[in-house]
Amino acid sequence: MKKYLLGWILSLFVAQMLMAQGFFPENGPFYMDTVVPRIDIAIHPDTLTWIYENPDSEIEFHAVFVFNNGSVIDTFETVGFRLRGNTSRYSAKKSFKVSLNTFVSGQKYYGVEKINLNGEHNDPTIMRSKVMWDILRKFGIPAPRANHVQLYINGNYHGLYLNVEHIDEEFVLSRFGNNDGNLYKCLYPADLNYISSNPDDYKLIENGRRVYELKTNEGVDDYSDLASFINVVNNAADNHLICQMDEVFNTYDYLKMISADLFCGDWDGYIYNKNNYYLYHNTATNKIEFIPYDVDNTFGIDWFDIDWTTRDIYNWPPSGESRPIYTRLVNHPDLRNQFTFYADLLINNVLNLDSLIQSIEVRKNMIAPFVTDDPYYPLDYGYSYDDFLRSYTEATGAHVKYGLYPYLNARKNSMNTQLETADMLPVIKYIHHKRTAGQQIDISAFVEVQIMPLDVKVLYSLNDGPIQLGQMTEVENGIYVAALTDIPDDSKVTYQISATDGLGKEQVLPCEAKVINPSSGETPLLFINELMADNASTIADEYGVYGDWIEIYNGDSEPVFLGDYYLTDNLSSPDKWQMPDITLPAGEFELFWADGDPSLGSHHAGFKFSKDGEEAGIFSTQLLPVDQIVFGEQFEDVSYGRLPDGNSNLVFFEVPTPGSTNSPNAIAENGNLSTLVMYPNPATGETIFINRVVNAQVFNSSGKKMFSGKRISIIDIGRYSPGLYVIVCEDGSRARFMVY
Repeated sequence: MKKYLLGWILSLFVAQMLMAQGFFPENGPFYMDTVVPRIDIAIHPDTLTWIYENPDSEIEFHAVFVFNNGSVIDTFETVGFRLRGNTSRYSAKKSFKVSLNTFVSGQKYYGVEKINLNGEHNDPTIMRSKVMWDILRKFGIPAPRANHVQLYINGNYHGLYLNVEHIDEEFVLSRFGNNDGNLYKCLYPADLNYISSNPDDYKLIENGRRVYELKTNEGVDDYSDLASFINVVNNAADNHLICQMDEVFNTYDYLKMISADLFCGDWDGYIYNKNNYYLYHNTATNKIEFIPYDVDNTFGIDWFDIDWTTRDIYNWPPSGESRPIYTRLVNHPDLRNQFTFYADLLINNVLNLDSLIQSIEVRKNMIAPFVTDDPYYPLDYGYSYDDFLRSYTEATGAHVKYGLYPYLNARKNSMNTQLETADMLPVIKYIHHKRTAGQQIDISAFVEVQIMPLDVKVLYSLNDGPIQLGQMTEVENGIYVAALTDIPDDSKVTYQISATDGLGKEQVLPCEAKVINPSSGETPLLFINELMADNASTIADEYGVYGDWIEIYNGDSEPVFLGDYYLTDNLSSPDKWQMPDITLPAGEFELFWADGDPSLGSHHAGFKFSKDGEEAGIFSTQLLPVDQIVFGEQFEDVSYGRLPDGNSNLVFFEVPTPGSTNSPNAIAENGNLSTLVMYPNPATGETIFINRVVNAQVFNSSGKKMFSGKRISIIDIGRYSPGLYVIVCEDGSRARFMVY
């Protein structure tokens, strides 16, 4: 049997490391915040009346959605529409949810399935939430995107709203590169106090809903990860807290989160009001991520007669109440120092208040014209346009105790007087490794220190032998990598990361050395040969359902027992689904359904693909890689795979061949689609090749003609923008290709 190990180049390795760290998607056209886009909702007037008369209803009704930002105009004929929020359901200026995928499965707009239109009725500036979301993103905390929009319903102006990104599977996929972990929506009284070791005890009910409401994997309904996390938070001994928390929680990003939370005076979140946050089990790191949510009660909004500008950052919760994550971290000497460092970094380095206030002023002037005619703005608290203008510089009374700008200055001054003098240990996070071909192991980590210079090393041993040192080098801001070479494939490797700052302070993490298992035996030539992530009508399973699918090809000279291998859609979680106990003969193909429901049969995998792009991998029971594909956006009834079978060349197939060879001469015609094949596809270079000589034209996705030529087999794409293109031949055949 031949041996085959797929290597990772450094750029892909760093990209995967960044995936574990968190992404920050661009605003794009939908969250563009340099203009005030218009959103139109068309819904039957009687239905709208019913929605207003039944504010607690969660029923979504058919509506039409139109988005117009001045350069992009798009219409969705069928969306779901309802009220959203808590107390805002009973306000005059209500908030709304638009669900693009309620009636049209998989329908999205710029990667978004659900849209939150918030009335911000408590805030006369209509700005506080937007400012906090921007601060969180600027500080490297995965947080929703947001922009101001004009909302019209049935042609009637309903006022200025904040369009806030919904936190769901699409959100966590865009931030962490995976969405197969448990996502919990945590609302009052979600204090994260320990109840018991029984995971079901955390399914407690309040006001007709779960306090920790599982929003993904509801069918499995397994709270074991939450119970384990809460147990560590509450019960880990002080001298083991750093180590045990580091195993289950993204501790250091949470320290940044609470720094921003307390600067912005967010009392309606976890730390004060045990409310309004999400927890996500990031399967790339196997750690819980903390995601903030609903941040309108900030920057001096107050209902408790508390001055939030002066409240102690080291003692923020209500007196006598337990908030174990915050309390335990802030009261631990080393973690307290790191929190202090992040708080100081935020208010004295990351944020320049003069620049921040100037940018808010520009935005205020941009949205002001849409406040003057807002018919709902005055209804809840009697606000006038004059109140809007002065609310930035002075208090407007009642629950608005500070103008936005005075709050920012007062809070910064107060926090600076509270900050303790502290020297923090180096921060080490996002530790990642890959065993590659050529007897090499790549290791990376993100490292941050208070005092430079910084020396980062990997401490490793082979087969539990003596510790060896490998120097790590910075390749991007804070990202350090090392390549351990001449590592025999049959060697077990254990390692830790050591970081030493300019004061000589050293941190070594993880506390328990990570283990990289040896490569045992030979790896067969198993390939992910073809897959489809948007199967509308190509092939149905035994139940008549058109689900995602993946084809495995045995390119070896001997049969392979598939029961010894895993399939996954997350390369950092290689054991997602074990293949059934079947033997695949040499040169044969096996088709599996990636529909996320293994209860349907032995060929139904426990994961689904995302048509926006994802990963696919085959791993051995020792969790060693056999084959992998990282793919981008996919298209309806177009498959993606290797040409020819088992080759490294990956292309789109207009005529998919599930369960059989991908060779061009075996692809049957389908209407006016023929054996026309473009390669490489996707294309990343200057040229793309055609498998035969043709007379053809090339069009972009907007229908613009890019090229026309006769008797061609090569097309120059050096000036083509990234995107989807179609080649149309005189004989009626056509094919799509991607340019990256």
